[in-house]
Amino acid sequence: MSSNCSSTWAPPNRPSACTWTSENKLKSPHSHKLFPVKQEKISTNILQCIGSTPLVKLNVLVKEAGLKCELLAKCEYLNPGGSVKDRIAIRMVEDAEAAGILKPGMTLIEPTSGNTGIGLAMVAAVKGYHCIIVLPEKMSHEKIAVLKALGAEIVRTPTEASWDSPESHIGVAKTLKEKIPNSIILDQYQNLSNPLAHYDITAEEILDQCDGRVDMIVIGAGTGGSLTGVARKLKEKCPEVKIIGVDPVGSTLAPVDQESNEPEKHVAAHYEVEGIGYDFLPTVMDLSIVNSWVKSNDCDSFKIARKLIRYEGLLCGGSSGANVWAALQKAKELKEGQRCVVILPDGVRNYMTKFLCEKWMISHGWFGDEYPVADCSWEEEEVNKLPMQTAIVVSNNTNYKDLFKHFKAHPGQPIYIHNEERDIYKHFESTEYVAVVKDKKNVDSIIGVITRSAFLDYVANC
Repeated sequence: MSSNCSSTWAPPNRPSACTWTSENKLKSPHSHKLFPVKQEKISTNILQCIGSTPLVKLNVLVKEAGLKCELLAKCEYLNPGGSVKDRIAIRMVEDAEAAGILKPGMTLIEPTSGNTGIGLAMVAAVKGYHCIIVLPEKMSHEKIAVLKALGAEIVRTPTEASWDSPESHIGVAKTLKEKIPNSIILDQYQNLSNPLAHYDITAEEILDQCDGRVDMIVIGAGTGGSLTGVARKLKEKCPEVKIIGVDPVGSTLAPVDQESNEPEKHVAAHYEVEGIGYDFLPTVMDLSIVNSWVKSNDCDSFKIARKLIRYEGLLCGGSSGANVWAALQKAKELKEGQRCVVILPDGVRNYMTKFLCEKWMISHGWFGDEYPVADCSWEEEEVNKLPMQTAIVVSNNTNYKDLFKHFKAHPGQPIYIHNEERDIYKHFESTEYVAVVKDKKNVDSIIGVITRSAFLDYVANC
């Protein structure tokens, strides 16, 4: 049986016991799904619609980059739940059910960056399981909204917590598993059903769509399931294929020394792209299968994602941008008549208030072609020229009734609270508002308040 989740918890970075090689002709110890998957004209439920995603030729970006080869995008964001993770969600659940370790009435708990959670919540909704998703705070509001709509219970954890911290999404999921009876963590980080879903089906779809001819494939590294599963099958069928892994700057998955395949020896750092990269090496990740790594960065990833939407009509997410950016670099090594495939893991639905939003891009300094830094005349402007609102300040002994009167009289404005020394020590919506003052220590010196949104509007229209 391919599923290896159990009632006992194990670290998600323990070494893999798999002995796979492309030359190994021994019978597989795992259960496998057969390809092609029969497609009914009318599906019994939405879970039957997972997979069979289209392979689309990129045109504008290929021409712009001067590539001689074909660049084909595997549109995994067109899965029902919106990402490649739908494939492993249904596979992990079905394998666990077949193994008898997941039964009706049980609770699914999963630490995730969001997409696996959405896939599992969708499966749980259809099959009737209770679902608890544990994810870091940096993950988008859109993912949270979708998870809630699917009926999942959500637990947020600090983004900065290392994977082995009790406060991390992995640590909190473990604690919940210990406290909630009749629950199970399917554990995408070491569940063999993760790479097997891609080995059995995703890779076979690509081979079928390409008539068995693939010269290079570019895949982002997260848990490593899609990278390991797809790469292993392609290496068996196309031994000369080049496997390119993509890892964001700030993640520690990609090795510094490509020859040794030793993980990077640096401290993990924050990055905005979601769904790829980790600060530990998941059990299901096979580094040895990768021929070359590309380190992506947030700015280029989001710019390319926006270009894919604008010029190719592909409504994909930031990790898709990272993968295509890497593909545009590495595919320069290919000749005319050769073919590079790149995986687009998820869609733009999850990032409407992030990189799709021009204000968000501006606030991070990723101006894009429409906001070149050299053309910005506002950077040295003084803040007293901004369209500020009048600051509403009340004392800390104001009662709730009077406070609500202020809210009603000044809708949408921040209410500042000061103590007896007239120092502002707290204000509502602290991440959204900035007070403009003459003297930062004196509340009476406040001349106005501007919201973050209003400031970005002002900048965008400069």
